[in-house]
Amino acid sequence: MAFDDQFDVVVVGSGAGALTGAYLAARAGLRTAVVEAADRLGGTSAYSGAACWLPGTQVQERFGVADSTAAAREYLRALLGEDRTGRQEAFLAKAPELVAALEADPALEFEWRAFPDYFDRPGRVPGGRSFVPVDLPLSELGERAELVRPPVDRDRAGRGHRDAPLDGGRALIGRLLLAFDATGNGTVFTSTPVDELVVENGRVVGVGPRRIGATYGVLIGAGGFERNADLREQSGVPGSAAWSMAPAETNRGQVLAAAIALGAAVDLMDEGWWCPGIAMPDGGASFTLGFRGGLVVDRDGRRYANESLPYDQMGREMAADPARRIPSHIVFDSREGGRLPAIALPGGRPDDHLAAGTWVEADTLAELAKLIDAPELPETVARFNSFAEAGHDADFGRGEDEYARHFANPVLVPVDRPPFRAARLVLSDLGTKGGLVTDPDARVLREDGSAVEGLYAVGNSAASMTGGYYPGPGIPLGTAMAFAARAVDDLVARAGS
Repeated sequence: MAFDDQFDVVVVGSGAGALTGAYLAARAGLRTAVVEAADRLGGTSAYSGAACWLPGTQVQERFGVADSTAAAREYLRALLGEDRTGRQEAFLAKAPELVAALEADPALEFEWRAFPDYFDRPGRVPGGRSFVPVDLPLSELGERAELVRPPVDRDRAGRGHRDAPLDGGRALIGRLLLAFDATGNGTVFTSTPVDELVVENGRVVGVGPRRIGATYGVLIGAGGFERNADLREQSGVPGSAAWSMAPAETNRGQVLAAAIALGAAVDLMDEGWWCPGIAMPDGGASFTLGFRGGLVVDRDGRRYANESLPYDQMGREMAADPARRIPSHIVFDSREGGRLPAIALPGGRPDDHLAAGTWVEADTLAELAKLIDAPELPETVARFNSFAEAGHDADFGRGEDEYARHFANPVLVPVDRPPFRAARLVLSDLGTKGGLVTDPDARVLREDGSAVEGLYAVGNSAASMTGGYYPGPGIPLGTAMAFAARAVDDLVARAGS
C-alpha cells in the first residue's frame, strides 16, 4: 500500500484526548502523527476551562482534596449504575497512572481549583475533585503558539491570542503540544481533513485523502458531529448546529462516517453535552452558566426549572419541551447596570444585543411581557420576588445545592429595579456525545462485539461512558484523556509483540 507519509501511529484530531494519546505514543518511542482538519489545534477543548475529572490522583492528594478512586467509583455507580462494559473500572484504574505519567514531564503541570460535582450523590467530594493545567506563558511556546486555537471570543472574531499567558483549554493544548514536540517522535499536520480509513487485510493501516500510513493503528479523537446539521437531524439531536460551542469549521463527523462504513457500531447518537446558550446577534450562541440573578421563563412567561442547575441538566430541562422552552428568556433588571447576571462565553456587548433584538428592554414588566409575548411574566416575577424575600425557592429549590452557591450566594435576588431586560436563551451544546462503540481499551467495536483491528476512538468521537449523564466538571476531557492512554497502552503492546 503506497502512502505519502508513514508513521507508527496516526492520531486524528487535536483536542485533549487526541494530544494526550499522541504525546504518550511518541514518548513510548512510536513515530506519531497528529492530523488536524482545521488550521489550528485544540478544537472545543481549547475553548474549555480545561477542568479534568480524573479522580484519585496525586493532584488531589497534593492539594489536600478528600478524593479517592473508591469515592469516585461510588459516585459513578450511584449515577450510571452497574459497570456492564468494564469502562468505568478501566477509567478509574487509569486516571492515577495517567496523571503521574503526565506530571513526570516538566511541560505538564496541574493544580486543583474548586468546582463542585454536578450531582448530590454518594461519593461527591466537597468543592469538587477536578483540576486544571497551570497557565502557560506564551513565550514558552514561541512560534508554536500560533498553532493553538485562541479563546472563543477572539477566535470567532478572527483574532489571535491576547498578550497574556494561555489559560484553561489553551494552556492544556499548549502544554501537551510542548510535551509532544519534545519527544522528537511527533509530527503535526494541520489543514489536513480525514474522511477515509485505509484498510489492508482487514486492519486499519492509514487515513486519507492525504494518504498517511499507520503501522500499528489509528486513534480517532476528532470530536463529535455537532456542526453537521444534516447528521444532527437524522440522529434526533436537539438544538442546532449553529448554536453549538464547537469551532464553526470543525466537528462534522467525516471520520465517524468513515468508521461506520467499515462496520463500526455507534450508540447515543441523539445525546449531547448540553448547556443553555445566550442567542448571539450573529445567529450563534454563548455558553451560559453561573446564574447570580434573574430568572428563566418559557414562551408563556413561566419558570420551569431551577436556573442554577448545572448547565447540562438545565439544557435537558429545555430539551424536555422544545416547543415551549426553545427559545426561553432570561429576565433580569438593572441591578448590575443592565449586564447579564450570569457567565456567558462569549457574552457580547449589551448594546449590540439590544440593537440586534436578541435582548429587549422595557420600563415595566408588563411592557416586557408584550415584547417577548409572554403574558404570565409579571405574575411569575412577583412570585419569584416573594421567594427571594423569604430566602427560599418553594418551586424549584434554587440555591440549595453546593453547585449553585459556588457562583453566588445568595442566588435568589429580586427582579425589581427597572428598566427590565429579557435575553433570548437557546439550547446550545459543548458537543455531541454519541459516536463509535468502544471497549475498555478504546478499540472500536462492530455490532457483534468484535474489534475493528487497528482502530481506536476517544472523546466525542466515541459513545460516552457516562450515557445520559454529565457527572462533573471535566469528565469529557478526563475520560478522553484516560481512554487515549489505554489505547496507547494497547498500541505499545502490539508494537512490541
